[in-house]
Amino acid sequence: PILLLGQSGINYDDFFIDKTMRIDYYHTGDAKIETITIDKIYEQGMWAGSQKNLIDLFNNGCYYFKIFDVESGKLIYSRGFNSYFGEYKTSDPAQNGIQRTYQESALIPYPKKKIKFVIERRDKQNLLHPYFSQEINPQDVMIIRDPLDKDVKFFKIIKNGNPHHKVDLAFIAEGYTAAEEMKFKSDLEKFAKYFFSQEPYKSYKENFNLYGVFKPSDESGCDGPRQGSFRNTVLSATFNSLGLERYLLTEDNKSLRDIAAHVPYDALLIMVNHNRYGGGGIYNLYCAFTAHNQWSEFILLHEFGHSFGGLGDEYYTSSVVYNDFYPRGIEPTEPNITALLDPENLKWKELITPGIEIPTSWEKKDFDSMDEEYQKKRKELNDLIDRLKIEKVSEEKIKQAEEELAKLSKENAVDTDSYLKKSKFYGMVGAFEGCGYSSKGLYRPMLDCIMFSKGKKPYCKVCYSAISEVIRYFSE
Repeated sequence: PILLLGQSGINYDDFFIDKTMRIDYYHTGDAKIETITIDKIYEQGMWAGSQKNLIDLFNNGCYYFKIFDVESGKLIYSRGFNSYFGEYKTSDPAQNGIQRTYQESALIPYPKKKIKFVIERRDKQNLLHPYFSQEINPQDVMIIRDPLDKDVKFFKIIKNGNPHHKVDLAFIAEGYTAAEEMKFKSDLEKFAKYFFSQEPYKSYKENFNLYGVFKPSDESGCDGPRQGSFRNTVLSATFNSLGLERYLLTEDNKSLRDIAAHVPYDALLIMVNHNRYGGGGIYNLYCAFTAHNQWSEFILLHEFGHSFGGLGDEYYTSSVVYNDFYPRGIEPTEPNITALLDPENLKWKELITPGIEIPTSWEKKDFDSMDEEYQKKRKELNDLIDRLKIEKVSEEKIKQAEEELAKLSKENAVDTDSYLKKSKFYGMVGAFEGCGYSSKGLYRPMLDCIMFSKGKKPYCKVCYSAISEVIRYFSE
């Protein structure tokens, strides 16, 4: 892995005070057009991030924001990220020219002097180019300095030290009513325990602070549009995001940031009070997961891999809504996916199993036909459950269909594990074709990983290494 630590050469106290500037902006467009408009700027509590590592050298994410000191022209802060809009622009509606607007935020240490706020995006070759910039005066009287919402409570679950030297995780309650406050707290403690039972978080536990942030929702759960189910909740999270039934996200960035502002945070996790399989994770934005499904612990770790580690999806057989998410012949920025354009200089070459062939010809054909059959049955059962709920049939019938789906999912996970474990390549690091929603042309590091398939299992060695590096980056 590249050495990223301590390279920024920026003295924090020369340029910043120990507060947070939150820049809210609108990101509007379709597959061809993108515009940015700054909405509001806030001065908020202490800066949560490292005061040493201010320049992001990971070179990950479809976008970067960069902060320049106007007087000297010096780059003083940067961060790579993905966004909801960035995903939308690969969808069918965006390809058909339907424009949409999403709210986004950039959090930066509060500058002492005038800055230039620049957003860069990647071109078709994955090279970054500036496409928006605006000067911001930190003394501007229109910067919002309102007191925070009195209806929000927060709990310190794990406190290991100064936020500047820790990874600060904020778990935000979604769809928990006032009467369910203790349920949120108990769920939070359960998931915190599970999170730190997994490597590399277990070994780095002392590098973390963990908070729960609670604002009561009027109703339990979240929206399920395909089932005609809508709930009044604080974050308006919804299944069927971008048209994919299991994709669970919120577009209400402003409410999310207002609630999260009660604690210092480097990473946001939205815990949704629901029993259906669902979640989502967007790099340096947030991860969302349902708290009461048989796979909830897996969903948390998988989606956090995206949102915190910047990892790509290693599966390729499940349905997705993206078009050309990874353009052919271009190396992805994610550390765990490669187009293998240069087999001699594989991005994880330090971790390769000695003597393994690159690419590694694994037992893919049988796996694909097995998984294809499962995906077909899964879709049929999901469609059936949606229909039964819309038709408001008896609870018993719905429960029966849900139990059948849960059983099918469990059996598939067992079959997948046993199939992969039989391979002579199991546990080895090579370049296995099939990942990033593509059966051909993209390669993952190991046969199995929490970014590939469901279950209690480790991150592969490459994902483990990438996450560890991000933890160290925030902890210096």
